[in-house]
Amino acid sequence: MNQPTLKDSRLDIDGRVATLTFIRNDVRNALTGTELVDEIIAVADWVNSNKDISALVITGEGAAFSAGGNVKDMANREGDFAGDVEAQAELYRQGIQRMPLAVQGIEVPVIAAVNGAAIGAGFDLANMCDVRLASSKAKFGETFINLGIIPGDGGAWFMQRLIGYQRAAELTMTGRVIGAEEAKEYGILLEITEPEDLLGRAQALAQEMASKPPHAVRMTKRLLKMAQRQQLPDFLDLCAVFQGVCHNNPDHMVAVEKMLAAMGQSK
Repeated sequence: MNQPTLKDSRLDIDGRVATLTFIRNDVRNALTGTELVDEIIAVADWVNSNKDISALVITGEGAAFSAGGNVKDMANREGDFAGDVEAQAELYRQGIQRMPLAVQGIEVPVIAAVNGAAIGAGFDLANMCDVRLASSKAKFGETFINLGIIPGDGGAWFMQRLIGYQRAAELTMTGRVIGAEEAKEYGILLEITEPEDLLGRAQALAQEMASKPPHAVRMTKRLLKMAQRQQLPDFLDLCAVFQGVCHNNPDHMVAVEKMLAAMGQSK
């Protein structure tokens, strides 16, 4: 199917892997005051509708992964930061709050390749992904409180599920910025690479995931997400049904025959 039309980002396809790159280095890939939120949502919808894609990498060009909100717009009470309480709440609902819902709903593995600063909503976006790799130069900060605001994009929901309440509380309530090594220590990052190796490593990991049977990749991602909000008995019932679906999908028998061939056996 046709790729979405993008202005502030670029979508590249390599086999079953899509890479979304933010290209607004002039504003440090800010998510407000640009088209990036709309484009993330458009790509999420496209991935879910395109069964030829089995993994998505998200990264940025330039010095930042994403600086989050545009502070100049905040200072001038413009754009996404204009209006009274009611108007502001609606801007959030119709604006950046659509992003966590879209990213949470992406059916394939999503890998954040954090090339530089991931600040505020940029940090939160990385935490919405399934896996995070980062350059050794990357920085992370849940810095909303430094500006007298809260994580209005759902960041407080994602972070504590990722690293636990206590550490999430400390990072959110101090607004301090941490480096890649500290982020890995806390469990935010899976791996750290040299800057020149980051995208290649992220894409290699995405290719490894995308090489698995496509139907099972999407069902496994869905199962992992549902496990976060279900009790074990209900979850096991769901697993039984999903497994029945997988056993009756052609992908399963192709994979079984491939494994038997590798073992020098036949069915």
